[in-house]
Amino acid sequence: MTTQHAGHIALGTMYFGTTLGRDTSFALLDHFVELGGRWLDTANNYAFWRDPSGLGGQSERLIGEWLAARPGMRDHVWLSTKLGADPLEPNRWPETMEGLSRESIRRAITGSLTRLGTEHVELVWAHVEDRATPLTEQVDALGELVAAGTVSELGASNHATWRVERARAQAELTHTAGYRALQLRHTLLQPVPFAPIPDGGHVVATPEALDYVTEHGLPLWAYSSLLGGAYARDDRRLQRPYEHPYTDRALAAIDRVAARHDATRNQVVLAWLLGGTPAVTPIVGVSTIAQLTEIMDARALILDDTDRARLAA
Repeated sequence: MTTQHAGHIALGTMYFGTTLGRDTSFALLDHFVELGGRWLDTANNYAFWRDPSGLGGQSERLIGEWLAARPGMRDHVWLSTKLGADPLEPNRWPETMEGLSRESIRRAITGSLTRLGTEHVELVWAHVEDRATPLTEQVDALGELVAAGTVSELGASNHATWRVERARAQAELTHTAGYRALQLRHTLLQPVPFAPIPDGGHVVATPEALDYVTEHGLPLWAYSSLLGGAYARDDRRLQRPYEHPYTDRALAAIDRVAARHDATRNQVVLAWLLGGTPAVTPIVGVSTIAQLTEIMDARALILDDTDRARLAA
């Protein structure tokens, strides 16, 4: 199977199997595929903070159950999962995160494949940095997954750009598969520079990171692309780092563009990501069919130069 990144919206399944039960999750997965969706994004630590066990794996397990209940469906979806951030002891995060040692990577991918009920995944991300394990060991261990046919592509999530570059250089030096995609927190609204983000472990896409993926032709995936519903819902307040004068101007511009196209704020933001430079694969989590339909309809919204100029002002 040949996978693609640009032009796709990935369905975020973080709370499948915990906050969202089996029936709701199955219905969302079914509808996502019906609407032409391909990428399912999960992680081996989703969602340990919402499960009584204090450990992750619920999201992957539910996806595996859905695939088992839908014969032939595996050929219609691409699986993206992450490893390195599951706690080894219940509710003791981040101090007991599994990390990216060779042993941890092997153990994590074995668990993910078992829960997902598949022999391979299209994309595996190093979920967070591990500066306690030699980078050479991380690069070699991740490259072994591609060499074994277990994984098609590797990506770096929540990594500093210089670490990504160093890892890619090491992989090239040793003729090993290296990182071919980046995943960072990114959306149209930007936080105050250097302001701490309340969500633990989140790394915001900087201008340098955007330039890096553009220069090297690397896919960029964006999480928190709709800021947890804050663009559209009155009951979801923007986090403090986003409360500054530029935000008010940007939201007004989004509203003007949305009115011009009879679209929603969410759709404008997603269209801005999908058709920008670099083109971004947004990861979007939903809890209802109506929300899913809204975000998938954003693929049909094409912003012209006038729209983008307004959104950049």
